[in-house]
Amino acid sequence: MSCWPPTARAGDRARALKPADPGRLISAAATRLVLDRPFLGALALRLPVRPGGAWCRSVGTDGRAFYYNPAYVARLSVGEVEAALAHEALHCALGHFARRGHRERHRWDVACDFAVNALLVAEGMRLPPDAIHLPEYAGMSAEEIYPLIDENPESEPHDQHLFEGEGPANGDGGESGDGAARRPPPLASEERELLAEQWRQRAAGAAQQALQAGRMSREMARLVDRLLVGRMPWRALLARFVSFTGREDFDYHRPSRREGDAIRPGLRSARVELAVAVDTSGSISPTELEEFVAEIDALKGQVSARVTLLACDAALHADAPWRFEPWETMRMPAWAGGGGTSFVPVFEFLEREDAPPDALVYFTDADGVFPARAPGYPVLWLVKGRAGVPFGERIQLG
Repeated sequence: MSCWPPTARAGDRARALKPADPGRLISAAATRLVLDRPFLGALALRLPVRPGGAWCRSVGTDGRAFYYNPAYVARLSVGEVEAALAHEALHCALGHFARRGHRERHRWDVACDFAVNALLVAEGMRLPPDAIHLPEYAGMSAEEIYPLIDENPESEPHDQHLFEGEGPANGDGGESGDGAARRPPPLASEERELLAEQWRQRAAGAAQQALQAGRMSREMARLVDRLLVGRMPWRALLARFVSFTGREDFDYHRPSRREGDAIRPGLRSARVELAVAVDTSGSISPTELEEFVAEIDALKGQVSARVTLLACDAALHADAPWRFEPWETMRMPAWAGGGGTSFVPVFEFLEREDAPPDALVYFTDADGVFPARAPGYPVLWLVKGRAGVPFGERIQLG
């Protein structure tokens, strides 16, 4: 979808390739994307690569293929082409071509680019100088960004929008008389819906493979969760969140002066400190609470999690907290609840602890008073009802 101007990137090994060989450059970039970022690479490989005609200024997609201007690509580095491939693939996986609805087109396109570029930056990919990006849009969807943009934004999305027939078309596909590929026709409504579902399935498959290989970032997993909410059981989404929290991984730290200046990898502690809070204000039935506690009990052994269980309505339960080691069976305490709901006591309690938890899972209807600011640890809200949350990740229940 996006087309962005070229930029130089010193030291990129792309310069070893001949500038006049764009096909080889794209192949090298796709290979690197698959190796470095398997989720994005798997998505990019779903887009056939086709040279564009005079209508294609740089690169673009219609959800069916990746189009490129050979002269433009020949001026790029491998890293820049890698980012371009990922950029187009994310527009497709996110179904931007099917989600605009009645929104103003240019404003929507700008919002989509802000959303995609924020994801690429989070992945450590370097954007070209003219690509639009604002750090405050990190983690936000195009729908969330759209109302924050001026009605007539001055920003240009650096895109050729091939979904809806931007500008004069050169026919209905195929080759023109001079050998250059014609501009593809816009998507029909039936094809738009079919492509959107196909890309959701592709994203789910690519995510599963990347997760099994331990090669998917939290930001990309969150992206897939958003795509699949309503299509994936909440238990699966909860398991993914807890698995990310509990994944054993290497981190890098600087040793003491006696050990020298080298930064060496070290394996993080295997045990996870997981805080679990339940809303006892009366909006959630005892049966639902029992099911939730049983699910947490099943997961905590898999990731070696020590659970701190908290019950709260307008205030914390007098007997809270209850703590369970990974090998202990969790049992739902007998608690009484009712009245109003405030989430503040739970966060205040965790702030008073000697160390913050690795993550907090909160089971609630999200109808209550929230803290003024987000904590420094991940928060997952399992929400019964339609209320929103001001921070953290949200999973819809029923």
